[in-house]
Amino acid sequence: MGFLTTHVLDTATGKPAVGMRIDFLSIEGNNETILKTVTTNDDGRIDTPILSQEEFQTGIYELRFHAGEYLKYNNTNLPDPLFLDIIPIRFGMADASAHYHVPLLISPFGYSTYRGS
Repeated sequence: MGFLTTHVLDTATGKPAVGMRIDFLSIEGNNETILKTVTTNDDGRIDTPILSQEEFQTGIYELRFHAGEYLKYNNTNLPDPLFLDIIPIRFGMADASAHYHVPLLISPFGYSTYRGS
């Protein structure tokens, strides 16, 4: 069975992004449903899979990383308004037996993501 994980790295500091709030949503057509909200730990990861093997279903999902909250808490010299605030990453999971890992690399002025392992 498949499962979903994530982690967040702060590329401006070279450290894990500790304490970042992330909403996990299911997307069906125009309907968005928040399934859970999690927070990154001291390693920038979530303590358990966001979507466990028992919960896993194929479909369209979105992770909303509350980067603005994290950046404001950890940086004092940022513009107002922030360049980045909430970062949505919408993705599909088609393989019911796969591990999907969606990491985020963040700085105050840019981000990147990829399908990890």
